[in-house]
Amino acid sequence: MLIRIYPENPNAKDIEKVVDILRRGGVIIYPTDTVYGIGCDINNQKAVERVARIKGVKPEKANFSFICYDLSHLSDFTSPVNNDVYKLMRRTLPGPFTYILKANNKVPRLFQSNKKTVGIRIPDNEIARAIVRELGNPIMSTSVHDNDEVIEYITDPELIHEKYEDIVDLVIDGGYGTNIASTIVDCTSGEIEIIRQGAGII
Repeated sequence: MLIRIYPENPNAKDIEKVVDILRRGGVIIYPTDTVYGIGCDINNQKAVERVARIKGVKPEKANFSFICYDLSHLSDFTSPVNNDVYKLMRRTLPGPFTYILKANNKVPRLFQSNKKTVGIRIPDNEIARAIVRELGNPIMSTSVHDNDEVIEYITDPELIHEKYEDIVDLVIDGGYGTNIASTIVDCTSGEIEIIRQGAGII
């Protein structure tokens, strides 16, 4: 199923439809402020396993991000961060950044693994944030990759739908995405280290 949602003013009924699919264990493809993402409810183990299968990885080995509405979810999944890291997150989020932080003991249970870190994303995209707000908890997410050797990410939602319509439950057309991913910032040592330069500039 392909559904058009306008990022400037997401329709509440459409967001409810998306959240209903997530609550029932569905997997969606949705827009962010960078590339399109494949997402599911972090609390649904079967959905997490489905996303891992789509990506061809084991759930316990996967580097999935948690898409949050704001920083209020931070302490649910991460160990406390120092002031410098928190200030940087406050300054750059919502925005095209993924912060790698030390995970607290809730994260390994979600993934049935011994994961020590978690990626936190708060995209500057009203569709993604409206979904998370309505759902009431973060969604687990990974980027939609292209098979093209030159272009790493598919940016056209209709082409994404064509490719994934039999694999996921819903594709949201929120307009063209970009093919530049988020900047990954590793803060697990207490220092701030950019491990992938993407769309976000610190």
